[in-house]
Amino acid sequence: MQDSSVSSVISIDGASSSVLGRSRILLIKPSSLGDIVHTLPVVSAIKAQWPRSHITWLVKRQWADLVERVEGVDRVWPVDPTVWSWVRQGCALQTEGFDLAIDLQGLLRSAALAYLSGAPMRIGFANGREGSPWFYTHRVPVLNLDVHAVDRYLLVAAALGIVVPKRPQFAFRILDEDLAVVRGLFERSNFSIDRPWVAMNVGARWPTKRWPLRFFAAVADLLYQSHPDPIILIGSSDDRQDVERLRTLMKRPCIDLCGQVPLRCLPALLSKAAVMITNDSGPMHIAAACGIPVVAMFGPTSATRTGPYGEGHRVLTERVSCSPCFSRVCRHDPEMECLMRITPTHVTDAVRPLLAAHGTSP
Repeated sequence: MQDSSVSSVISIDGASSSVLGRSRILLIKPSSLGDIVHTLPVVSAIKAQWPRSHITWLVKRQWADLVERVEGVDRVWPVDPTVWSWVRQGCALQTEGFDLAIDLQGLLRSAALAYLSGAPMRIGFANGREGSPWFYTHRVPVLNLDVHAVDRYLLVAAALGIVVPKRPQFAFRILDEDLAVVRGLFERSNFSIDRPWVAMNVGARWPTKRWPLRFFAAVADLLYQSHPDPIILIGSSDDRQDVERLRTLMKRPCIDLCGQVPLRCLPALLSKAAVMITNDSGPMHIAAACGIPVVAMFGPTSATRTGPYGEGHRVLTERVSCSPCFSRVCRHDPEMECLMRITPTHVTDAVRPLLAAHGTSP
């Protein structure tokens, strides 16, 4: 396997850059939902400088519908989460004639796919895990690990000679058909999607990221006193049990859309919200990408690395001795103190100015 320092990428000459500008690019970022959203600025930057390039995004099948809505992606290549599927897809990729493979996942399986694709130029992070750097022809060093994932991914674009904008661009295609779906959901609840409304997401992949449901319920009830419209509850079908429990704790009305919004329509839905209240989660990143202000409760994770990207967001966190621990299991005593110390009043105090800035009386 060919090895090259990143300096050879940075020093791409005009002729080579011209060739890459017309290249077939394999972008490997299979998961997770938040990481996929963080990759959007890489696609935007490549297409801005190399509009004639063709980008194929390899992604896990469960997220493919969302990637279909990413501006600048020419083809979505879904894979199933099995070793045999990845081996089979690696063989199929060889027939596509890729010139460049970009691996932003940085794991053995993703790097091996880059290699199996047959792309003569393969780029990834020098500090990738599981031996992944051995499969790259060009390795990008990450000198500071405590940077946001968006900025870290853009290091790869910069190494390719791409001019990275001061304000990274997140470009979802908001289709009329997607807006029609979400409008229909609101109309069935006799509520207009064009009114200022608050989205609430109680789900998160890790148990340690989940703020208590009783606190979410208290926030919904407190906000109703000054913003007498129902909270819109969102989430996947996996969040169904938590949302049903939340509804029993709430004293005020809500509109429950949990499990009803197709993933491809989530950008269209959240682009119409006034504010989103959420745990550290994939939907949080979609809302931020759509320019919607987010109030997020962070416990074991770092907002510096994976917080809502951009301006106008409020991240609430209460540091304790072990935070951020980046652990899915809390070993602190008292348990989950980093989240428990964030009160419903803290959240409502953060939300009300955002609603007021939206033109809604708090």
